[in-house]
Amino acid sequence: MSKEITITNVKANFEREELIRPFGFKGAYLTEVWQSVAYMAGSNGKFGLGLCTQSPLWSDAQVFASHSESGGNAIMFAIQEYALNRVRGAKFSSPIELLEQILPDVYGYAKKICEKPDLRLTFALNSLVGFDNAAWMLYAQENEISSFDEMIGSEYRGVLSERQKALASIPLIAYGIPIDDVRDLVNRGYYFLKIKIGSDPDKDGSYDKMLEWDKKRIEEIHNAVSTYETEFTDSGKIAYYLDANGRYDSKDRLKRLLDHARAIGAYDQIIVVEEPFAEEAEIEVGDLGVTIAADESAHSEKEAKERIEMGYGAIALKPIAKTLSMSLKIAKLAKQANIPCFCADLTVIPVLVEWNKNVASRLSTLPGLKTGVVETNGDQNYKRWETLLSYHPNAEAPWAKPQSGKFILDDDFYNKSGGILMPPKHYLSLVSQQS
Repeated sequence: MSKEITITNVKANFEREELIRPFGFKGAYLTEVWQSVAYMAGSNGKFGLGLCTQSPLWSDAQVFASHSESGGNAIMFAIQEYALNRVRGAKFSSPIELLEQILPDVYGYAKKICEKPDLRLTFALNSLVGFDNAAWMLYAQENEISSFDEMIGSEYRGVLSERQKALASIPLIAYGIPIDDVRDLVNRGYYFLKIKIGSDPDKDGSYDKMLEWDKKRIEEIHNAVSTYETEFTDSGKIAYYLDANGRYDSKDRLKRLLDHARAIGAYDQIIVVEEPFAEEAEIEVGDLGVTIAADESAHSEKEAKERIEMGYGAIALKPIAKTLSMSLKIAKLAKQANIPCFCADLTVIPVLVEWNKNVASRLSTLPGLKTGVVETNGDQNYKRWETLLSYHPNAEAPWAKPQSGKFILDDDFYNKSGGILMPPKHYLSLVSQQS
């Protein structure tokens, strides 16, 4: 039985990381990403250190639009700090229990400081990723746990029961990525491309212009890579993953995009279309002919269940964006409903990629693919990617970097749990000087 842990001290800090180029999705652009740090110490001298890649744009585009880029990030950081201060002196026996206790209060605080009563729950969850990871690390330290499998317990080991030997490393084809770069990725062995659709090319909100831009973008990409072959997909062709981030306004408009994909010969290579509609639209999707995945709309297991009932055929898990605790609960629900899951990115730093890989490596293979999958696009977007990689506790391990478009996972990866239970020295230094 897990011991009761008393939280005696908490700390927080953050670093700003510049991007190589403006990063476009949801019709807007990022220029930097804040990496926040959460520290949580127990009464026995043990501690947990959690990291969070913040994304106000992904979490709630309206909050992003209502503030400066720094302002939205500052709000998200303030939410994490509020949560940490609220649990100083608190007791818990499991990280999931701790998140369940704190989330309603934190969500209420987030709505207040964002001045947005309809704030998306994902905004609060993204703010809490570092908090939750710190709680998991502290829990493992206090209970002398040294592996991911032991840490998540028997209830979730049955949900995450696979042991993939390889994971397709999914690169992100954002709005501004040149076609030559797409071709280069495929030449380097990448075989599952995540393509951002839903652009607002003239910044006037026109859905007609969005559709035409998306048609042209998919056609350009398909023309560039359609002749390539791979042994890692059922079709033998490069696989496509379209991500609309809720930008499509109707099923008819999405059908027109899919019809165009069929006309140019790209349709059969589409493995999944992620989050095509705004969550409040509540559109049935089971008759679209392709697998539709829920991402940010599946805030918790409640919303995930609603999406499954609406015909969604897959769920993007994001331990690095919605907390490991919430992702485990969603994964359990999906497993019971026989709905496949996969792990999507949030342009996270290398240390956080491992949190995703620990979940992704234990999920079943998506239909149409012959390996597991995990999205990671930080190397395409961060100016200091190699420096960020050096902060990884196992930076030199063969499994820490993709090889020919995939991560090779050996016994060392599983034995070390990707290094997630080792506090990275650089990020620890950001809070170690605080009282």
